Order: sequence, then structure tokens, then C-alpha cells
Amino acid sequence: MEQLADRLDRVNQGVGAVVRWLALAMVLMQFGTVVLRYVYGISFIFLTESVLYMHAALFMLGAGFTLLVDGHVRVDIFYGLLGRRGKARIDVFGVLGFLIPSMLMIAWFSWPSVHNSWRIMEGAISVGGIPASFLLKSLIPAFCGLLIVQGLACLLRDLARLSGDETPA
Repeated sequence: MEQLADRLDRVNQGVGAVVRWLALAMVLMQFGTVVLRYVYGISFIFLTESVLYMHAALFMLGAGFTLLVDGHVRVDIFYGLLGRRGKARIDVFGVLGFLIPSMLMIAWFSWPSVHNSWRIMEGAISVGGIPASFLLKSLIPAFCGLLIVQGLACLLRDLARLSGDETPA
């Protein structure tokens, strides 16, 4: 189980290694947009939208990596007091009861919008913007898929912990 979980982890490790550079690109693009606007009096809508696209991609595609490195928000009232097996039980319940069902539901209900957007090659959000709203909407099922993959990796590790088959970290 551990080997399969490691292979699933590599998906989000790879995506995280690429997506993290969007933070730097986003800051530089926003800085350039501000300089152009307030120093030179020039404004381009596609530059402003590119920051929006990068921001969306950073958070939507980086969510699986955040779960991988345990950087997500957790209500720690009781969780922090539990041992490894208690935490594993709560995590199994969380993945099976909340994470996977909610991601499947979001993917299911967003799919018609994403599919229609690709079918018509939906254009810019604003006049003069990036003519690729279909790419922005595609982040929704990608977000769901990456979180499901990472949720399964976490689930496998927690099940191994509960069965006593875990390898020491």
C-alpha cells in the first residue's frame, strides 16, 4: 500500500513543483501591470486577467500538494490530543466521508459547464482579455482530480497505520 501511496504522491509533487512558480510569475506580472498603469498610464486587460488565471491555477492545482504536505486548515480541538491511530481513524473518516464525496460532487456538477465551455471554446471574460475561459473552468475538474488522488494516498497510509502494516517514517 505504501508504494502505491508514494506513486500517487508523485503526481502532486510534480504538479506542486511546477505550480509553485506561478506565485513568482503572478507577483512579477502584477508588479509590471501596476508600473505600466501608474507610471506610464498604459493598461492592458489581458495582463490583469493573466494574474487572475495564475492565481486560480496556483490555488486550484496546488490544493493536492497542500494536502500532501499537510498544509491544509484543520480544526485541531481534539485531533492534536490523539495518537497516530486515532488521527488515522479521523483522517480515514474525513477522506471517505467528506473529501472524496465532495470532490466527486463538485466535479459532477461543474462538468456540464466545463464541457460546454470547451465545446464553444469560450472566450475572454472581459473585452480585450485572454480568450480562454475554457482553460480557467478546466481548473475545477483538475482540482477535484488532484485532491482525490492525494486523498487516496492519504487513505492508503492511514489504512496501513490502522492495520499495523505501516513502514516507519
